[in-house]
Amino acid sequence: MTKRDLVVRISSETGLIQEDVYAVIQKTLDCITEALGKGDHIELREFGVFDVCVRKARIGRNPNKPENTVRIPERKVVKFKAGKRMKETIAAFGAPASDVA
Repeated sequence: MTKRDLVVRISSETGLIQEDVYAVIQKTLDCITEALGKGDHIELREFGVFDVCVRKARIGRNPNKPENTVRIPERKVVKFKAGKRMKETIAAFGAPASDVA
């Protein structure tokens, strides 16, 4: 599902104009991105939790030339943990209810 698909679906289900729905969705995503950029914790009850974690520096290897090692610096990554309702909904469709990392 793309952002466009989401806009069309919400618009058809609510009767709102697509431009208004798009503006709300985009502003929501912008606010989430901005908060995560500041290192904040985002919790959307029953949907899930977004957190910023630091991935430690490590040594990697080139698969084509395993003798060459590459230093991979530490970096910040976004982690998502599904909420209760999302896990239950996914489980109802027969998919494994595991956390997405």
